[in-house]
Parts: sequence; C-alpha cells; structure tokens
Amino acid sequence: MTEPKPFWHKPLSEMTEQEWESLCDGCGKCCLNKLIDDDTEEVFFTNVACKLLNHKSCQCNKYPTRFKYVPDCHKVSVENLEELYWFPPSCAYRRLHEGRGLPSWHPLLTGSQSAMHAAGMSIRNKVLDETDVGTDSHILVGCIATWPAADLD
Repeated sequence: MTEPKPFWHKPLSEMTEQEWESLCDGCGKCCLNKLIDDDTEEVFFTNVACKLLNHKSCQCNKYPTRFKYVPDCHKVSVENLEELYWFPPSCAYRRLHEGRGLPSWHPLLTGSQSAMHAAGMSIRNKVLDETDVGTDSHILVGCIATWPAADLD
C-alpha cells in the first residue's frame, strides 16, 4: 500500500484555504521593498522591510487587516501568481507554480521554521524598517541586497 502524496503535490487550484495558507514559509521576503526596472522588469530586492513586518517572527503584525495600512500589499492567489513574478525564487507559491517543489528547509517538510532561519532563508536579523529608512527609490537604491533572491535548492 502506497502512502498518499502530501497536499502540496496536487494542483494549486485544488488546495483548500488552509492548505494554501500553510504553503507560506513565513520568511518575510515578500514584505521587503523592491525596485523594478521599468525597461527590463528586473527585480532588485532591498533590505528594507514593510512597516508591519515583525523582524524577529518574520510575520505581519496586522495580517488580517494589512490592506488597511498598506494598500499596495498583495494577497497571493492562484489567479494572480503570474503577476507576482517579483516574489523571491525561494517562495513556495512561486516554486510550486513553476513545478519545482518545496525547498528542503520548508516548514512543511521540517516541521518548524527553525531550519528556514538556520539556512538563512528568512529576513530575521537582516533588515531595516521602512519607517526608519524611508521608501524613496533614491534611498532604496543604496539598500539593494542579493540575499533575498537566494534559492538554496
């Protein structure tokens, strides 16, 4: 008798809301300010985090009501995954959409977020707060970081 495959092996469109939400590894990278080249659409991550992001837990402090405070925040859905090309390459939503599977450090595989933090895949201890730095593109250019685009496996 074969064991059933984990839910993340089924099509994203067939997942329940709970399954969908659990795909988020909680790294916080999607909450970093980004610069996007208008001509090439190349994404440049910065080390400047959204004002709502808790830098230790890597979670949004106001997740259920975040759109009230950050109108340009995005709700990730099957329908808008193509538009969210600026998500980090390590993002489970992006990886599954691209047919790559979950990374070895993902909490669904390891049972906790500690492996993700240990692998350096979260924003923990790496970011500045946008309320301290600002969000002007001239400032953010000096805060471009390469680590958010890392995808270890």
